[in-house]
Amino acid sequence: MCVPKEGEPIQIHSYKHNEQIHRIWHETTVLKGTKKLVIGANDRTLVTEADGRTWVTREPAVCYFHARYWFNIIGMLRGDGIYYYCNLSSPFIFDKEALKYIDYDLDIKVFPDMTFTLLDEDEYEKHRKEMNYPDVIDRILKKNVEELIQWIRQRKGPFEPDFIDKWYERYLTYRS
Repeated sequence: MCVPKEGEPIQIHSYKHNEQIHRIWHETTVLKGTKKLVIGANDRTLVTEADGRTWVTREPAVCYFHARYWFNIIGMLRGDGIYYYCNLSSPFIFDKEALKYIDYDLDIKVFPDMTFTLLDEDEYEKHRKEMNYPDVIDRILKKNVEELIQWIRQRKGPFEPDFIDKWYERYLTYRS
């Protein structure tokens, strides 16, 4: 597996379990890149949906991907604080084309006061049946929901105070 270089722009490709593309973020700047961890950031980046629709992100975001965990975390910097959007997903891979992962529908939205909501359980159940998610994947994802909730409650990883701000400051050095 290739390792993205600090400072380089990469694409992020999200797939579904059936190997179909789900979403593409066209440009994210790598802030840290190892075989196990990628931290990146973007602001007003173009996003393309599977159906071809496009939109542009509204605020700066710091993205956290780990090769061991079945989730990724996006910290969005808004006027009233940092909001987090956490995708339950396969661990990432990186090749010369993009950082890639499989999106497994379940999401956790975390508010600036660190309260959170589990989202899209119905969508997960629907896709689990339609795409035949193996039982082992179901168990792994449920275990990782619990792990992610522990991280939120313990302020671990990207939920640590100042984590998002620190990496956003690093991102700004590449934009000047």
